[in-house]
Amino acid sequence: MREMEFKMERQGLLKEGDAITVTEGVLPSNYYYTIDPSLAMSGNVPFSERMLAREGVVTKIVENDRGFYVMARFEE
Repeated sequence: MREMEFKMERQGLLKEGDAITVTEGVLPSNYYYTIDPSLAMSGNVPFSERMLAREGVVTKIVENDRGFYVMARFEE
């Protein structure tokens, strides 16, 4: 199992328990993941920590002074 954090720009796009799918993007030295359809984005992930799963579940949504953060669980 793997947990990952995603930044969500607006409140209410996702809720706890939602099933999600992610798309993988590639940068010159990292991967990043986007919850479809462009609801939230992960930080950069090193090549050595590439995520294999593409489906997961939202476990928690946190609001702080920097915005909304989605925690998601993936079975790998």
